[in-house]
Amino acid sequence: MKIVATLACRNNSRRLYGKPLQLLEQFSVLEYMVNCIKEHKEISDIVLAISEVKGNEAFIELAERNNINYVTGDDRDVLGRLIKACELAGGDTVYRVTTESPFGYLEGLQEAIASHIAKNADYTAHAKLPDGVLFELIKLDALKLSHKNGDYRHRSELVNLYIEEHPELFIKNILQIDEKWQRPDYRLTIDFPEDLILCRKIIRHFGGDNKYIPYKELITFLDSNPALRATVENITDENYIKPVH
Repeated sequence: MKIVATLACRNNSRRLYGKPLQLLEQFSVLEYMVNCIKEHKEISDIVLAISEVKGNEAFIELAERNNINYVTGDDRDVLGRLIKACELAGGDTVYRVTTESPFGYLEGLQEAIASHIAKNADYTAHAKLPDGVLFELIKLDALKLSHKNGDYRHRSELVNLYIEEHPELFIKNILQIDEKWQRPDYRLTIDFPEDLILCRKIIRHFGGDNKYIPYKELITFLDSNPALRATVENITDENYIKPVH
């Protein structure tokens, strides 16, 4: 199995423009994510899947500045761009995270890979993580089938929607973390200015550098700071779909 981290990039949010390019400190959200992923040799390559619409040139500049491979493609066909990115690196499995979510559960990567292989799964992810911490392992063939048979909405940022709607066609593998560390009600995605402020405070608490923050340390910090969590708890948007397993 060859895993490629395919990171979809575009500047089109009406709530907080250019979310992946927003600064956490002296580095952007996307640069922080890339740096953390690079520490895991199980992931063979990182490829940015950039919208070809004008206004996204900053992602190409970031990729070239950081020596990251990239592809460009249709703005709305996010799924197609992820497929193209995985194929560029010769992968057969996509590691997918959204590029407005800096804090991943990378401690769970080895377990997820082992289970993904053992169960010959098309899709593997962990359940009951905070919003924004989830990563997904998806077979490239499953994404290609989704793209071929799905319609417009299946090719959007709802990348795994076709898999969700057709369980008879795919082997879906959902893993459980220790109940002590389950926090599905915590919010750690960047979609509004308040989210960005929260993530900046987290980064600064842990030293202000671009090193990965271990999941348990992150949760322990949030557990002990309810006032900080409360700054994003009531954020709602009818167009936002929270990934939940």
